[in-house]
Amino acid sequence: NRWTHRDHLLVAFLILNTFLRVSSFTQTKGYSPANRKGSCTTSTYLSVSPFDTIIDYFKGATGVSDGVDANKLVSSLVVDELCYTSESGAVSFGEACADDIVYEDRYQTDPILGKSSVTQHMCSKVAARNGKGEFRLDRITDGKKACGFAWTYTCEGEEGLRGTTFVELNDAGQISYVREIPEPIYKPGDLTVQLLSAVTKDAPPNDPVDYEKKSPTVACEVAKYLFNDVQGSSIDESMRFFDEDIVYRDFNYEDVLNGKDEVRKFIEDFSFPGITFRLQRIDDGMLSTCFTWEVALYGTEDTVKGISLYELDPSTKLISYVRDVPESSIKPPPLGKVARGLRPGLGVFQGVALGSRDGGK
Repeated sequence: NRWTHRDHLLVAFLILNTFLRVSSFTQTKGYSPANRKGSCTTSTYLSVSPFDTIIDYFKGATGVSDGVDANKLVSSLVVDELCYTSESGAVSFGEACADDIVYEDRYQTDPILGKSSVTQHMCSKVAARNGKGEFRLDRITDGKKACGFAWTYTCEGEEGLRGTTFVELNDAGQISYVREIPEPIYKPGDLTVQLLSAVTKDAPPNDPVDYEKKSPTVACEVAKYLFNDVQGSSIDESMRFFDEDIVYRDFNYEDVLNGKDEVRKFIEDFSFPGITFRLQRIDDGMLSTCFTWEVALYGTEDTVKGISLYELDPSTKLISYVRDVPESSIKPPPLGKVARGLRPGLGVFQGVALGSRDGGK
């Protein structure tokens, strides 16, 4: 294959950009060969080269792709780089982000915008743990353009706070969007149904939904079909996609739901007029999928945002595991803030034995 003039220019800019980055990095105060990956205090290292924009242009114009896989990138950042528990890992996460990244940490009041701010946010997460505990990756979906993962705080033989994170990449293979939600410390259980019922008691009946019956077997397509097509209009149709041994974790409740009978009752309890579920972003997972959503309630302008993670049984292609986590209405949640302050390694008031919740269940 013959190189074009554009190819030569791209290589030249890459070389020059690398030189400028190295020069800038070695001039950073506090740099030493033992700290090549930088830390949360090496702000110069995090600066963006003026040539980045030009390089991104040439990559797009020539079809150059980094071949970045969301599943592999996130796994590397969380497991190998320890981006939630080490300064160097936090910096590595920042370097993997796009300049215009939007990070929705739903524990916080406002989203974090921009590469530099997100890097500092990750560094603050590391600092908040006070050097205590680990961050365990429990499950991760197999999406390439986006993925989601379930996680748990662990510390000294115990496991504590759990949560779910959704990560989306741009065309350049950079992290462009994140939504992260920790489990609520206080789980209201059936009080959730009573509250929603009271709020929507004057809602008119839902309009009938006209949909074409399908039988998708790819995880992300199953989720799209259930929430974009069926839209909760037929419980029977929804239940057709659940495995007999389904394990359903909804973080409004302390205990998981086991089996189709319990899941069906759960869906029936939440099926009344005045609740609109909107799927927002979804990955491209095959056997597992993660997606963000919001729920609108009749008569209110505010919405409740959340994340769900679904896994299919490899043989039946039916949903075998679900994890739903809604945001707290108060940010930061008072109990969550106190728990993190008192026990930064666990993030909860009382942990459970390490390994007692298989896969973060």
